[in-house]
Amino acid sequence: MPNRLAQETSPYLQQHAANPVDWHPWGEEALRRAREEDKPILLSIGYSACHWCHVMAHESFEDPAVARLMNELFVNVKVDREERPDIDQIYQFAHQMFNQRAGGWPLTAFLTPQQMPFFVGTYFPRTPRYGMPGFAQLLERVAQYYREHGEDIARQNEAVRSAFARIGAHAGGRGEGLSAEPIAEAVGALKSSFDAAHGGFGGAPKFPHPTDLELLLRRFAATGDRHALHVATFTLERMAEGGIYDQLGGGFCRYAVDATWTIPHFEKMLYDNGPLLGLCADAWAVTRKPLFARVAEETAGWIRREMQAPEGGYYSSLDADSEHEEGKFYVWTPDEAARHLTREEYAVLAPHYGLDAQANFEGKLWHLHVAQPLAAVAASLARSEDECAALLAAARGKLLAARARRVRPGRDEKLLTSWNALALRGMARAARVLGRDDWLASARRALDFVRGALWKPHERRLLATFKDGRAHLNAYLDDYAFLLDAVLEMLQAAFRIDDLAFARALADALLERFEDPAGGFFFTSHDHEHLIHRPKPGHDNATPSGNGVAAFALARLGHLVGEPRYLAAAERCIAAFYPALRDYPGGFASMLCALEEHLTPPTVVVLRGAMPLMEPWLQSLAPDYRPATLILAIDSVTHDLPEALAKPAAPERVNAYVCRGVSCLEPVSRVEALRELIGPAGMT
Repeated sequence: MPNRLAQETSPYLQQHAANPVDWHPWGEEALRRAREEDKPILLSIGYSACHWCHVMAHESFEDPAVARLMNELFVNVKVDREERPDIDQIYQFAHQMFNQRAGGWPLTAFLTPQQMPFFVGTYFPRTPRYGMPGFAQLLERVAQYYREHGEDIARQNEAVRSAFARIGAHAGGRGEGLSAEPIAEAVGALKSSFDAAHGGFGGAPKFPHPTDLELLLRRFAATGDRHALHVATFTLERMAEGGIYDQLGGGFCRYAVDATWTIPHFEKMLYDNGPLLGLCADAWAVTRKPLFARVAEETAGWIRREMQAPEGGYYSSLDADSEHEEGKFYVWTPDEAARHLTREEYAVLAPHYGLDAQANFEGKLWHLHVAQPLAAVAASLARSEDECAALLAAARGKLLAARARRVRPGRDEKLLTSWNALALRGMARAARVLGRDDWLASARRALDFVRGALWKPHERRLLATFKDGRAHLNAYLDDYAFLLDAVLEMLQAAFRIDDLAFARALADALLERFEDPAGGFFFTSHDHEHLIHRPKPGHDNATPSGNGVAAFALARLGHLVGEPRYLAAAERCIAAFYPALRDYPGGFASMLCALEEHLTPPTVVVLRGAMPLMEPWLQSLAPDYRPATLILAIDSVTHDLPEALAKPAAPERVNAYVCRGVSCLEPVSRVEALRELIGPAGMT
């Protein structure tokens, strides 16, 4: 019989609905039962694309003997970290505090009925191995400890509460003391940890770090720092040519297990691919290298083809596993690849993607990566590079079609507000830079879906997740901040007055529901469920910091519409985190971008005129990399604009207004004159 998880919207929870474990979703029923029965809570946190979550489920949660122990000794609660990042943040921090190292997924936490953690780990095998106790053995020990050591647990609880209080303390600062020193220090630290041979930062495993790469690109545009540019673009090149990038189908995996980007952890997450899509478009705008345009096109194609739901929003992720084996969908043998190709096609593809070298995955399989540049392959075959490029394109198409007939990895089809915002922002940015109306239409569908299904206008409230026709869960800071930032990107790609009104409604809700009077924003809203800790995070993680993005987007909107409330809230947020930025700037890239625009406000360019007349202006300006310039093309028939944007339109020509801070220059009517006013683009 299915357990309580069968009625949940999370595919991860639904994957455990047939377990013999008496699982509860997080909620009052489970918490009340723990209190009434004085049983500890076994909290298991994971997500549907997580390989080791699947391993632990097959080994332990599907085992009747283990399930019997779990049901007898604990109240068992299963949480999808993607739907409940608030819960995940709390107990990941507890893991770090107890074990002095970062956690991960699956997270296995044992809690008192009052939700206080007293033992936290990650994956545990069914029987003892890898230097870890067997899970069944662990269950009995933990239950015994809970029964016999109540006083020790109570003392530990007080220490945990004190630690939570310390990480939540951010004193309000004053905006006039802010300087650019933390930006310079963070960029210097990134340069110091840069892997000059392979790109990225540090050794294995390697993660994409899109917020750090964006900060580096912005530094080049602001200061001409060519070393910062090299770190960012070289890293993107090595990723694009490595196995972390799907060489056949487009899109990036979550991270590489090695230092060379060759073998990934094969899950594909929406939250990585949206920002990386936008970054590749920006890298093309700076360098004009065809590689970046191609990777942007393939990644946008993958998102539209495999991740966009019929409703318009974007799905969450693709699993790392298929047929219970990690990476099985993606890897090849040389013989299998050769069967699908002509001899000439294989002669190009094999050396280019490393099929003529030793197996690189589990000693017997090949995962495609760029092993030799196409020019070198062409030279070795005495063919032209164009001829080899055509053969390679044909070969890639055939292998992609053959791969499509395999058993596909599972797809998590819930639609998360925050991740949709990251993806549609990247799609809209790439569409604007590379002139792709089809990508813009994809972003528009996603934004209209989120606004229609997950925004409650009468309550001025967002919901966090949607699946199977059901939207629910109180939204988090990231949902509001990322969506506001995405709407601002959409306004630059194609201005709609309704989008501007939506941006203002989101900003007002953000201030009303999340702001700390001392500055900054809590991760959960003021009316959220009471948990043992209320985080106010400033660091970037796999996704950008909600506080950093909130400060950045609020300030931009404040400059666009001339609203001091938004500018003041952004300044309070930056000031609250500034002591941490000053002392430990690493990991604060999103907040540093907000600090950068606070110190040097963005330039706002407002084009007014008939849309057909403005199109050549946009086509001329959009491919340029000017990250600190906002360009809005507002049709002359658009009315009800805020005073800051209500610039006069002239018949039969375009008026371009350049504004910095609270002052605007006289309009110009030639695009060359506008370029002189806004300065050169950041280009190599």
